[in-house]
Amino acid sequence: MKEVYIAQVIVNHNSGQTDKIFDYKVPEHLLETIQEGMRVLVSFGRGNKKLEAYILNIKVEKEPAYRLKEILYPIDDKPILDKRQIKMIVWLKNKYLCKYVEAIQCVLPSGIVNKEKRSISLIVENWKCIVGKNSSIQIEILHVLMELGGKATLENLYSKIPKKDLNQPIKRLEEKNIIKIDYEITAKVKIKTERYVKIAVEDKAFENALEDLKNAKRQKEILLFLKQHKECLVSEVLELLKVTRAPLSALEVKGYIEFAEKEQKRDPFKNISFKEFPKLSPNIEQQNVISQIEETIESEKHDTFLIHGVTGSGKTEIYLQLIEAVKKIGKQGIILVPEIALTPQTVERFYGRFGNGIAVLHSNLSEGERFDEWRKIAEGKVDIVIGARSAIFAPLKKLGIIIIDEEHEHTYKSEINPKYHAVEVAQYRGQQENAVVVLGSATPSIESYYKVEKEEVTLFTLHKRATNATMPEVEIVDMTEELNSGNKGMLSRSLFHAVEENIKNKKQTILFLNRRGYSTFISCRQCGYVVKCNNCDITMTYHRTMKHVQCHYCGEKKEKPQICPDCESDHINFFGAGTQKIEDMIAEYFPDAIIGRMDMDTTSIKGSHQRILEKFKRGDMDILVGTQMISKGLDFPNVTLVGIIAADSTLNLPDFRASEKTFQLVTQVSGRSGRGKDKGKVILQTYNPDHYSIQAASQHHYHQFYSEEINLRKAFDYPPFTQLININFSGKNEKEVYSISQKIANNIKYILSNKGHSHHDDIIMGPNPAIIAKVNERYRYQILLKSHGVDFLLLKSIVKYLLIDNRQKTIPSSIILSIDINPFHMM
Repeated sequence: MKEVYIAQVIVNHNSGQTDKIFDYKVPEHLLETIQEGMRVLVSFGRGNKKLEAYILNIKVEKEPAYRLKEILYPIDDKPILDKRQIKMIVWLKNKYLCKYVEAIQCVLPSGIVNKEKRSISLIVENWKCIVGKNSSIQIEILHVLMELGGKATLENLYSKIPKKDLNQPIKRLEEKNIIKIDYEITAKVKIKTERYVKIAVEDKAFENALEDLKNAKRQKEILLFLKQHKECLVSEVLELLKVTRAPLSALEVKGYIEFAEKEQKRDPFKNISFKEFPKLSPNIEQQNVISQIEETIESEKHDTFLIHGVTGSGKTEIYLQLIEAVKKIGKQGIILVPEIALTPQTVERFYGRFGNGIAVLHSNLSEGERFDEWRKIAEGKVDIVIGARSAIFAPLKKLGIIIIDEEHEHTYKSEINPKYHAVEVAQYRGQQENAVVVLGSATPSIESYYKVEKEEVTLFTLHKRATNATMPEVEIVDMTEELNSGNKGMLSRSLFHAVEENIKNKKQTILFLNRRGYSTFISCRQCGYVVKCNNCDITMTYHRTMKHVQCHYCGEKKEKPQICPDCESDHINFFGAGTQKIEDMIAEYFPDAIIGRMDMDTTSIKGSHQRILEKFKRGDMDILVGTQMISKGLDFPNVTLVGIIAADSTLNLPDFRASEKTFQLVTQVSGRSGRGKDKGKVILQTYNPDHYSIQAASQHHYHQFYSEEINLRKAFDYPPFTQLININFSGKNEKEVYSISQKIANNIKYILSNKGHSHHDDIIMGPNPAIIAKVNERYRYQILLKSHGVDFLLLKSIVKYLLIDNRQKTIPSSIILSIDINPFHMM
């Protein structure tokens, strides 16, 4: 029986029904063209709808008895996915139970793959004397082009000349200068080009041209200018010579000049000059870390290291020297930062040390900038990639190191499918590509530190600040005592006097409150009515600058009510405080101080992060009020006071990680103080002064906190001692959502019982209403699975069987399903 080549493809269609590998026959005329990783066009389904598809594998088998559909034609000249990326797509799908297409969109984010239409134009009419008689397909292509008026898309040509590979013949015709190929970008992102002009005649003809132009003063001036400058931007010619486009057009018509469009890469930092950041001599602790990790880098073996260093211990200098070591052996590196706000500072230091050869990836880039940065990486034009979570997928070909700064941060866990964790993806890439993974934090996650105890990760500890500065003194203020003594304000007397003193001494202050907006809710003191979102089960926040209340989940906005909608009382007022209110209050207390604010509201405009931080860095601001954006990584030597307005904001969350988040946040924001020559101070306001996370953070004592927390996690069987799967169901009909989630819970219990786990109360919890039970008019129920006495792979296989493989049978289209493996947020 005849052997055939079969391409295994994923169609680009975000549906559960199409989330599988489909086999397509590779037609004989495309055998030399089709490769793994290419995009192709296929006929799909009974209606033979034309769909884009990605080839994940090509296999050779005996021709099956049933008829296979054939690939229509390739969309790309070459693969856009390499073997490692294809392997990662499969890994992401299996690890996080996402769809293939969702995994592909991670590896090739929106705008990176453009929908290109190749347009072929006939530029030589008398082609018969150039093309040999044996080039039958080339001749056929040229005849079709003539029939179509001298121009056609590749799609047009394939429709007229089916069953033949046209890519190679088209390339040959282009090489012979018979046709011209234009690439038309049909996606949102386009290649940015600029128009250049140059002389089109040789020296002897140039003299004749000048003679011809003796009465055309402007044209002659342009020609002489171009003779001197060779090739020049059209915009520069117009500006420098103060001419219009008319003389340029006239010169083109006469054949004296020619225009060319050249790609101009977008540069996110084109208007920024970076100062040199000289190499520093490491202290003994830093040198020990650098030396030992460099040995692993040079051996080109994978290993994972955790650098646990107090705030200001010089982890960034270690990262810079490790990247230098990687570059020396011809390898490349990825540096991840948790917040976009940290990217400019990190980029400044790496540009200052290494100059060019750096690409940046984060969500604040325009689609065009992201497109160009990604292409620079894929083309091997950079050695260093800096960015937020998604930069972990940067297509570096010679990866030597992945550095994840502030590895404990929740922002490294994606909240959209696939719900991957960047640390886990880094571990996977490190193993596959023999790269070193370095995790850094002053407050390592409980999971990472537990891996140190299990000897899965190598630990380095930095006990001292790199500048020999002392850790800031932390004063805990019990806000209950403040209230009892008659102070009903948001600032304790201690914090008020400390800010006042700092302003007098011309030092800078950071005030931290992890709530944006003006007031966290509006309530009626007469009847207790609270203004809630119509679409979500959540209170609305008042934003004074926009003069409305807003839901931070669905975005709904309302006018602030003047009277209570329930009892019509006018005793309706603001309660709680956000960063806007703190900013206004501080401005009232200290009218001569220059105050800035950094939160989601003030950083929504592109470049705003950098502008605020630059202003603060220059000393043009006395007090910076902000949310968690200002809590980590930022280094301002003149900051000697940090005020934590409400340390309990994360402590009271219904989340088993609440104490850990509180310890990390308090420790990180405290670390912004006293990083220069002057001693720093932190004033920590709380209603829970004796809580172990508050006490440990005030003493900069990670081990004290870890010891308490790990014992509690073990007692209640929470990670790292178990793994979790959170299954969320949402829909507009609450009864239906509950019914479906209950049915799934019963099915899971049934399968577990058949597998010998009849006592499953500690394995499956729910279905229960989610903590925020309604978002954007959709009711939410969740089931939490815990690997308590059961193999986690068994739990995953049950979820996959019920909700992935048989989704059409178990979940109606009216229900939105979300599966989160080892969730970070339980809200």
